[in-house]
Amino acid sequence: MSLAFASPAQPLSLDEYWMPFTANRWFKKNPRMIERAEGVRYFTTKGDTLFDFASGLWCTNAGHCHPKIVEAVQKQAATLDYSMAFTLGHPTAFRLATRLTDFSPDPLNKIFFTNSGSEAADTALKIALAWHRMRGDAGRTHLIGREKGYHGAGFGGTSVGGLGNNRRLYSMLLPGVDHLPHTHDLDHMAFSRGQPQWGGHLADALERRIALHGGESVAAVIVEPVAGSAGVIVPPVGYLQRLRELCTKHGILLIFDEVITGFGRLGENFGAQRFDVVPDMICCAKGITSGMIPMGAVLIREDIYDAFMQGPENAVELTHGYTYSGHPIAAAAALATLDVYEEEGLFENARALEPHFEARIHALRDKAPLTDIRNIGLMGALDLEPDPAGAGLRAIGVFERAWEAGVVIRMTGDTIALCPPLITKVDELDAMFDGLECALAGI
Repeated sequence: MSLAFASPAQPLSLDEYWMPFTANRWFKKNPRMIERAEGVRYFTTKGDTLFDFASGLWCTNAGHCHPKIVEAVQKQAATLDYSMAFTLGHPTAFRLATRLTDFSPDPLNKIFFTNSGSEAADTALKIALAWHRMRGDAGRTHLIGREKGYHGAGFGGTSVGGLGNNRRLYSMLLPGVDHLPHTHDLDHMAFSRGQPQWGGHLADALERRIALHGGESVAAVIVEPVAGSAGVIVPPVGYLQRLRELCTKHGILLIFDEVITGFGRLGENFGAQRFDVVPDMICCAKGITSGMIPMGAVLIREDIYDAFMQGPENAVELTHGYTYSGHPIAAAAALATLDVYEEEGLFENARALEPHFEARIHALRDKAPLTDIRNIGLMGALDLEPDPAGAGLRAIGVFERAWEAGVVIRMTGDTIALCPPLITKVDELDAMFDGLECALAGI
């Protein structure tokens, strides 16, 4: 299959590219192609303009093609394109690590760079296992994730992740992994605004897992403060605090996967600050560069880092890393992005816009056959009643009609997820919701 809009001399072939997390045959029957983007808008190859109501893929927090970030990338690419990540350094990566400690909660002031959220999750899990071994606790090998959790597409992240469709194809994942039950209970939480009041006690399931495996055998618990990919599942009041208490009690490391919730999505630097719970490590990515260049990081408690700093000074302390860890161009993009967040007050804008976002999303309750609406910060989700003809069909229809109405949304199963860029203005947010409402009316 080929499309003529690529260039008169070379039509665009759709045959070779195997698209990720995509129904490839469905897409290629009616391809939707983005040619450029600016601010909160996409521009298609057919000349149409659409609102980005998904922030790319939860990542373009500062909007698309922000001039300051673009300039930083161009300047860095012309100055230092790459230098070896092992045994050599470059100033931009060190400046970024220092800058990130201004955003992270104390005492998470050591930074390990990766290229994505998937790599950040795998890195945090490996550090947790290695840290226990360094302290003489080599028996701590169990890892605990949570049902409906998503921690990337790496081997470790898939193992601790709790989305069945993401695991089913792979017959052998990591051993020694268990999962907490998810916290989404329609009987007690349906159509909650912000954090549900019911459900903090669900964290006690960790105590039962510890009793089953033995507290001395568990290395780490990894959770998203808000489960994004599963459809914006917001933690009940007190839930994360209870997880923190139990992990501290049993000497277990608590890892927050904040790839989605980091950098202003909840109106704070991280979900850790929004919920006033400090984990032992934070995984981040996406918003760190506003999606401009792939990059991820793990923010790590200082004493965890210190435990590795022993033995001969010329010995590698942690045998882990990536060719592109702290890549110069990615680091320059991240530094510029952090400047934009602060100079333009984007986290404050997110907090100011949250009440209007909440009002608009819950006003959709009677506009379509919905089983739930959830929201916190500038992220929310709608659960559609499934079509009797097949799961996911209604969401696909809403996605297609939203595109025609000039809005790009995120769908997974029968859930519609929404997360506007943090630069969004009230009138732009209203236009996004108006387009979505038109799409829902077609059900």
